[in-house]
Amino acid sequence: MKMTLAAGVLLLFGSVDAHALDTSAGALVVEPVVEGLDQPWAVGFLPGGGLLITERAGELLHVKDGTRTSVAGLPDIADDGQGGLLDVLVPRDFEQSREIFLSYAKPQGRHAGTALMRARLSEDASVLENVVIIFEMARGSNTSRHFGSRIVEARDGTLFLTIGDRGDRPSAQDLSRQNGSVVRVTRDGDIPASNPFVGVDGAAWDIWSYGHRNPQGAALDLSGNLLVVEHGARGGDEINRVEKGANYGWPVIAYGRHYTGGRIGEGTEKEGMEQPAFVWDPSMAPSGMMVYSGALWPEWRGDIFVGSLKFDHIARLDGSPLFEREQITSDETLRVRDVREGPDGAIWFLSVGNGALYKMTPG
Repeated sequence: MKMTLAAGVLLLFGSVDAHALDTSAGALVVEPVVEGLDQPWAVGFLPGGGLLITERAGELLHVKDGTRTSVAGLPDIADDGQGGLLDVLVPRDFEQSREIFLSYAKPQGRHAGTALMRARLSEDASVLENVVIIFEMARGSNTSRHFGSRIVEARDGTLFLTIGDRGDRPSAQDLSRQNGSVVRVTRDGDIPASNPFVGVDGAAWDIWSYGHRNPQGAALDLSGNLLVVEHGARGGDEINRVEKGANYGWPVIAYGRHYTGGRIGEGTEKEGMEQPAFVWDPSMAPSGMMVYSGALWPEWRGDIFVGSLKFDHIARLDGSPLFEREQITSDETLRVRDVREGPDGAIWFLSVGNGALYKMTPG
């Protein structure tokens, strides 16, 4: 049932409550677009100006033209700790297929595991149709943390899904389990023959890379290569350039320390394990990642933007080696969960702390 946003989420247009923010690219205007959100996790853009927003407790919202629809038809979702309804992907062919993809914590008996579903969004955007679970972890966990859960559509149409170690550190080095990995599947959930561990006895053939702790941001760079950003423990949040079959080391190597202060694993380097492209210390609790096209700010073309849940800013990074150039901070950047480039080149972000979706445009 459609309802006006005065009854729930508030949708705003124009320059209401907008203000200027100084950055290296000059003044930006930051304005609220949707307010009154409960633990928002991801936003996706639909053709024609509509938006899809996930709320972790299990709500999928469609917002357009001053109204919202709470989209029906979701499967059972484990709303527990860091688990719940998580990422949303609107694929490139949505106008033809009307298909979307959602990641979430799927109940698995007494446990829960990261899962990926495909569904058709009805013509009026009120219900999900033809819901199919195309992937779920073979074995979940009874912990309520480290689900990972970002979805990226590769240029060849396959799907990457990030999965955290689920609080079971050694499992991130176990190729028989998907904990602490990036998996790659087709839109039907099949395993591409080009995946690196296809044919390897005892390995999960859907694994693309492993040794990750908890990747909560992922994006393609402008050359189509996958990047992920992941939470470290105490210090050691990482950006990784993901290569086919590569081992990113967790928990054998890491740049952080356990929350108790103890050393993690064997140090920061080991043969056969990849080095991060960038490390934050202290940890900034990264979530959400976007590589900018340069549409509105050409000087930021190819730059990486990452939200911070801990320090309430959006980090901008560029260069080789990668370097954090600035932190975009305002009252709106409170616990940033997701960062996206909109169809018009504006930068959009979700603030958990404010329960709102914001848009940044040139001042």
